[in-house]
Amino acid sequence: MYKVLVADDERIARQLIVNLLAQESDIATIVEARDGNEALELAHGQQPDIVFLDIQMPGQTGIELAAKLPTHCAIIFVSAYEGFAIDAFELCAADYILKPFDDARFYKALDKARTHLQTRLHIDRDSMAEFFSHVMSEQHNKYKSRLVVKETGRIRFINVESINYIEGAGNYVDVHLNDGSQLLHRETLTRLESQLDPTVFARIHRSTIVRQSNIKELKPANRGDYEVTMKSGDRLILSRRHKFRLSDFMD
Repeated sequence: MYKVLVADDERIARQLIVNLLAQESDIATIVEARDGNEALELAHGQQPDIVFLDIQMPGQTGIELAAKLPTHCAIIFVSAYEGFAIDAFELCAADYILKPFDDARFYKALDKARTHLQTRLHIDRDSMAEFFSHVMSEQHNKYKSRLVVKETGRIRFINVESINYIEGAGNYVDVHLNDGSQLLHRETLTRLESQLDPTVFARIHRSTIVRQSNIKELKPANRGDYEVTMKSGDRLILSRRHKFRLSDFMD
């Protein structure tokens, strides 16, 4: 049986969640908080298993509050604002819900919270605090300074300066670092490209982005393509379609 805390400054929003939770036989108790300070007090007093957190609340925001909750809690963020890099919050929470949501979306999030609790899959709160600080600092930056990479039980912050090149495969990218190591990151190459400074990185192929300053040599290849040799010794392909991205090298 699970204890649940619902924190939202809007009474109607809280009531909707409470009504949906009331349909579930494994929900033992539900407590409500009207702001971040009340939510923190109830969280430490009631020790809930699952916490629904509105991101924008008076007192303390859901972002500030999340890092202070008991470590066993499964957190579900609730927000009407997609602009808060809401998709990134999935790294630190069981799930997130964008308002307005339907019943099916709500129960999907609740199931994810149950899974977190059953598998004891929890994120270190220090990592969570660092993550939220990173997200808020990035709000005013046009391009990313770090990648936030989820790994089992932890979050890694990869400085963009350490990236040599990136290869894409569907919904994932393989990030090759300057030290020769690699890591898998759940992100599409096209979306990641839009988040990187185009004066630093260039898309040279439909599946490859490179750090321009790490290019050592270009050699003509077949059908108008070029072979790109990186300073690391890696050899990549510059497609004919993307030659304009490296026009400075061609002059």
